[in-house]
Formats: sequence, C-alpha cells, structure tokens
Amino acid sequence: MSSPPSRDELKAKLNLETSRIRWHELQTYFARGQVVRVVPELDLLEVATELAADNKPRFEQWMQDGRVGEVAPDTAQDWYDRNAELWAVVIAPWVLVQDRSRHVVH
Repeated sequence: MSSPPSRDELKAKLNLETSRIRWHELQTYFARGQVVRVVPELDLLEVATELAADNKPRFEQWMQDGRVGEVAPDTAQDWYDRNAELWAVVIAPWVLVQDRSRHVVH
C-alpha cells in the first residue's frame, strides 16, 4: 500500500497537467458550472494543490476575497469575444483557469 503523495509531489504532478487552452474549448465546462476562475496574482498550481488536498478553509478564504470563484458573465463574454488563451488545470470535476494575458509580472 502506498501513502498519499506529499504536497510537493502533488504540485509537481499538477504542473505536468497544466496547459494553455482557448476559452472556446471550455464552453461545455462553463455551461455546466465547472470552470473556476483564479486571479493572476495567485499561483494557479498552489490553488490547484489546495483544492486537490481538500483544504476547505484556505479555498473558502480565497473565495471570500474574490480571488477564486465562478466566471462572471461579463468575463466569460470578454474571453469568448477574444477567444482568450488561459492557463488551466483539471481537478475533477473542476477546471481551474487563469487569464494572465493582461497581468504584468514584476
């Protein structure tokens, strides 16, 4: 019997599963309410790791702060109009997405 992966192992695994995807390809998931928006200021892999580890308090805090949550209709329309390329990682049944196109890295 093997032990569950450590946080670092989980994060490394999720890093390999993270990729860029166009918004048009996510329409089915968006319609099902399975797309979770992550603000560019957060580390997408950190959020995915916490979700996979079921760290409910941390995830709820991000949601309360508006840093993680559903994709607002106006955001969805903007992404659709420009067929935005987003970073995404799947933590079934959720697809976490992050739009870094307008984010300036310091």
